[in-house]
Amino acid sequence: MNKLSVKTRGMILSVVILLMALCIWHVVTAPKVVSNPVALTGSSEYQALMGQGAGTTVEKSGFPTLTKMGETFYQQLSHPFYDNGPNDKGIGIQLAYSLARVGLGFLLAMVVAIPFGFLIGMSPLAYEAFNPFIQILKPISPLAWMPIALYTIKDSSISGIFVIFICSVWPMLLNTAFGVANVRKELLNVTKTLEVSPMRKAFLVILPAAAPTILTGMRISMGIAWLVIVAAEMLVGGTGIGYFLWNEWNNLSLSSVIFAIIMIGLVGMLLDIAFAKLQKAVSYAD
Repeated sequence: MNKLSVKTRGMILSVVILLMALCIWHVVTAPKVVSNPVALTGSSEYQALMGQGAGTTVEKSGFPTLTKMGETFYQQLSHPFYDNGPNDKGIGIQLAYSLARVGLGFLLAMVVAIPFGFLIGMSPLAYEAFNPFIQILKPISPLAWMPIALYTIKDSSISGIFVIFICSVWPMLLNTAFGVANVRKELLNVTKTLEVSPMRKAFLVILPAAAPTILTGMRISMGIAWLVIVAAEMLVGGTGIGYFLWNEWNNLSLSSVIFAIIMIGLVGMLLDIAFAKLQKAVSYAD
């Protein structure tokens, strides 16, 4: 009951903070009538056209108002899957392209990272042999691989998938190795006593024990992958939420840019929540 109460209070506080932020947004972006001590010159028709009265001017912030943002949200979400050509697709289609690239790159990283992580986690010799290469490649920015990917693969979409793969593989690999290497010795001693085969030991003992750590690595990898795909799509263009954001900026539509940023954040939050649920499902209760 106490946990539920804390969670409820946290949600209420979140709503209050959101409302305060929206109020500040409204105040900052609201048009302001400023007195002008210098009499305006020109015809009264021109002053009326510009929304100016005698001795006053109306200053508008370049930032979109809440009303403008509401219109943008309604316009984008009312028809999210329209397709009017290469540079005019709905937000649903753009997110689908990005999620498909992230999903494929992430799956390829899983195929490589988890088995290889098992190898170096179970073998200290393999860990010492491969660790220098991992430490050299791990800190390299994923976008630094983009020129090489574009030159060798010669396909922007596949190059984006490769960038997702290369940024997703390291957290999964290292967390898998750490989880496997730190399985409780008591469990491994039992498998020796019972003469369990290596394959059964890996799937029935080591994998369940290391699963929470592996899921942590997968959760980190997914967050990095979703972060990187936006920048990658800005570079390669074509489709995706990153390209949508960059295209709207080129069209000087700041409200659509902010809308895209919010959608990126919401999708990232949903992905993180999904992996958090999986992580909780495989964790042992204390």
